[in-house]
Amino acid sequence: MSITEVISWGILYYAYSVFILPMARDFGVESLTIATGFTVALLANGIAAPIVGWWLDRYGARSLMTMGSLGGSGLLLLWSHVTNPLQLYLVMAGIGVVSATVLYEPAFAIVVTWFRRKRGKALQVLTFFGAWASVFFIPLAGRLVEQMGWRSALWVLAAILALTILPHALLIRRSPVDLGLAPDGDQSAQVQAIVAEPSLRPRDVLRERRFWLLSVAFALSGFVTVAMTVHLIPLLLVRGMSLDVASTIAGLHGLMSLTGRLLIAPIGERRSRRLVTLGLFLMQIGGLIILLISHQPGAALLYIALFSAGAGTQTIMRAALLAEQYGVTNYGVISGWQNALITVARTVAPVGAGVLIGSSGYEGMLWCLVGLLGVGSVALAVAEGSG
Repeated sequence: MSITEVISWGILYYAYSVFILPMARDFGVESLTIATGFTVALLANGIAAPIVGWWLDRYGARSLMTMGSLGGSGLLLLWSHVTNPLQLYLVMAGIGVVSATVLYEPAFAIVVTWFRRKRGKALQVLTFFGAWASVFFIPLAGRLVEQMGWRSALWVLAAILALTILPHALLIRRSPVDLGLAPDGDQSAQVQAIVAEPSLRPRDVLRERRFWLLSVAFALSGFVTVAMTVHLIPLLLVRGMSLDVASTIAGLHGLMSLTGRLLIAPIGERRSRRLVTLGLFLMQIGGLIILLISHQPGAALLYIALFSAGAGTQTIMRAALLAEQYGVTNYGVISGWQNALITVARTVAPVGAGVLIGSSGYEGMLWCLVGLLGVGSVALAVAEGSG
């Protein structure tokens, strides 16, 4: 599953940036018009998330991820035939829905069901592999577009994505009980020795103040992370750095995310995950403040180390916290509602941050982002005592 996540993330999410300029030239439109297609996909993903979560809880991930892989391949082929932005938006809406069926949310639902004692480590392994998606598929998509043109490149990517159909169809099982096992691979005879986890109904969870505090916290962090991903290079260029230096610093985001997942995530197995997550928020705040205090390249490097490690490790902590607080019986629906809120925040982040830059400059934007993370930290801190 870790390998199929690399392929799915790489093709359905990260590769899109490679196609923006070639498609804009081909259609004779501004690049922003094509980039809007990615926003459409994100919105469709967020809308589909609660429905996907319901399916996961009721029927499991096997058929869903299989259909998602098949549908994704078909939509890529359809994408290769679009001739105008409206057709592109319709295809990207479909890809957004498909993405909700094959990316992290269904994969997390599988992991939290199959693992309990080793849940944090399993999530760490899954997201560690997933972080390599951009490393492999952005350069691959770029080379394919350069050598074959963007339409033929999509045919190749569709064929690669189709390789995930069989693993999803043949290897995924809804629960370890299907194989006579307990979570973590224990024998079924050991089930009675496992401490029961909570099992709350989605309607009860959605009435909880704690759920919304946690969701708002992660949504604010998602907004800040996407805002900085989009606007970091322009910020560094305005400060006088060369494009080469700015791109190199920004390109370290993935590596620092991986480092955080390797070094920090295991702490959540020994300490309170909520407190560890609060520490990740503070790391992000610290990175932004360093970027505010100094305009030197060294400060930007320290920023990217702290901010990216904090943001990357939150992916693991969010999934583990949700399962820890509410159990796995209705994990899909509960996670889907939370993911919908996070997706909306991530979708509006580029434009929202752009408005902040236009009204108060890059420095003002950074201070606003610090404030948003501060609000998120408070929400996370008070969530423990909220019902």
